[in-house]
Amino acid sequence: MKQNDEFVLYPAIDILGGKAVRLLRGDYDEQTVYHDNPVDAARQWVGQGAEFIHVVDLDGAKAGSQQNRPVIEQIVKSVPVPVQVGGGIRNGETLEALFSLGVARCILGTAAVREPDFAKQALVEYGERIVIGLDAKNGWVAVNGWLETSDVSAIELGRQLKEWGATRVIFTDIARDGTLSGPNLAANIELAEQTGLKVIASGGVKETNDLLQLVKYRHVGVAGAIIGKALYTGSIRLQSAAEQVKQALAADGGEA
Repeated sequence: MKQNDEFVLYPAIDILGGKAVRLLRGDYDEQTVYHDNPVDAARQWVGQGAEFIHVVDLDGAKAGSQQNRPVIEQIVKSVPVPVQVGGGIRNGETLEALFSLGVARCILGTAAVREPDFAKQALVEYGERIVIGLDAKNGWVAVNGWLETSDVSAIELGRQLKEWGATRVIFTDIARDGTLSGPNLAANIELAEQTGLKVIASGGVKETNDLLQLVKYRHVGVAGAIIGKALYTGSIRLQSAAEQVKQALAADGGEA
């Protein structure tokens, strides 16, 4: 087992048409608008103790190019914590533009499968500032805003990414995304153990206990969780969840 003391909670802000929304299993036709202004959502989560914000440009993920950059810039300038951004990042110019806005990390998803040379170069150039989004349907990597499934398995791609220099991935089980059915604990643990990557769990988180279960596996590489719908519906209170996670970490004493 490897030692890993990282476990971060990432409140998610998904932007569609300039608004903060949640989709059900990645279905663009199954959306709920929670904030007309995503900046308000970011401020709200920081006010409740968020130490990192996770932003996805859903329009960008579908179109293949960033569509909500002005909103992303507003979020970055409005909060005192780092922001990671994904959705529609398919070239070096987009990476450069986002980093110049003050974005802390950029998330590559489709590009890691469809444009491996670009992904490799990005990892060489920016190192840990690049996070790879591994979005899977039944273990197979999905691309283009989850509209297509590739013939690459999540673990296979994870191992490849590790060879390219990736350190951190976001693993989303699409079948659970937006369903509040609990994260796919086994799949997150397996991906971390099989690849040696830090794995941020995404999809299905419904209650604080889900986070406390994930924390137990940080020593094998489960390095955090993205919380979306559960925050917006109130089934997780961020401030309370963050405190409980910190208590769990302290009680663990940082020992493997």
